[in-house]
Amino acid sequence: MLRYHDREWGVPVHNDRKIFEFLVLESAQAGLSWRIILHRRHGYKKAFANYNPKKVAKFSKKDAARLLKDTGIIRNRLKIEATINNARRFLEIQKEFGSFAKYMWSFIGGKPIDGKRKTLKDLPAVTREAEVFAADLRRRGFKFLGPTVVYAHMQAVGMVNDHVVECFRYREIKRRAL
Repeated sequence: MLRYHDREWGVPVHNDRKIFEFLVLESAQAGLSWRIILHRRHGYKKAFANYNPKKVAKFSKKDAARLLKDTGIIRNRLKIEATINNARRFLEIQKEFGSFAKYMWSFIGGKPIDGKRKTLKDLPAVTREAEVFAADLRRRGFKFLGPTVVYAHMQAVGMVNDHVVECFRYREIKRRAL
């Protein structure tokens, strides 16, 4: 968890494959702790074709059944089916916008939001931007990506800098955004 915080969480991501990875992991995390998902990250990478949305979009019912037996991931049928579905929707957005990153970052005007959180208690579970983003994803057919999960995604991929201001990462991430 510490290594994830110190190296990845909150760093702005513009690479579609990395964004897809976070969407897979965030949707799997719904209702669970992030620690559980991080411990299975390698399993997800293996199970979902190195987070290649083109390959995952081609998964069949047989693939979904195989994944239900994979102990390296959360074996939840609805989440597995959602990941396959979300890969297909992801590709549709890439085709429409040129990249998923372009689409995703448009919800915040292309620049990270500076959360300026003084304490962990100041961290919201959801924001208006996350609600709008999640609603658009839902309208486009995505699953397991409601406003709370989408806000966690926004934090993870650096759309919002929610490191508390006293955290060394807050300043590092803020400098990157300038």
